Amino acid sequence: MLILVRHGRTAANKANQLQGRLDQHLDEVGQRQAIAVSDMVKAMGPVDEVISSPLKRAQQTAAQFGVPINTDERFLELSYGIFEGVKHADVPSEVWANWRRDFAYVPEGGESLAALDERVRGACVDLAERASESNVVVVSHVSPMKSAVAWALGVDIGISWNCHLDHASVCRIGFRNGNPILKTFNETASIDSARIDRQGLT
Repeated sequence: MLILVRHGRTAANKANQLQGRLDQHLDEVGQRQAIAVSDMVKAMGPVDEVISSPLKRAQQTAAQFGVPINTDERFLELSYGIFEGVKHADVPSEVWANWRRDFAYVPEGGESLAALDERVRGACVDLAERASESNVVVVSHVSPMKSAVAWALGVDIGISWNCHLDHASVCRIGFRNGNPILKTFNETASIDSARIDRQGLT
């Protein structure tokens, strides 16, 4: 199984800002979310491998699985360029329209959805054989996860605009005759029951 995990919440997430490559730590809620999601995933079966985006929020979430982490930059979040740190509501409407209309649109200093989709799909293809034989957890971000889901469904990255992923959510991709099959989407765990006695969360 390929198990995609979105990182826990950060201060930028709480402030409704486009985060992109801003490299923030998890906030207190995000720390509890990381524990809760790791417990949820591990309760479903053994975790054989953990791969993570290099950004702190993903690495801190991945650390809760208790398995050595392999870092893969292909699972980095989309770069929003000059709009990183800008609140969603303050991004000009024409910019949102450009992103929706043209997957090749690149904001100043940023990255296109097409470029993100290409790198994520390549990473998923590389993992397919291993994930068909073992449980591979990939801790990433909202846009790469949506790209991976689109890969599994055989559709384009445009699906991003028609689905939502919560912080510390899980999508599971199985395999049938070598082909990806989306098993679950946006699974979440309650942080109320999360263990909070671990050390080194920040």
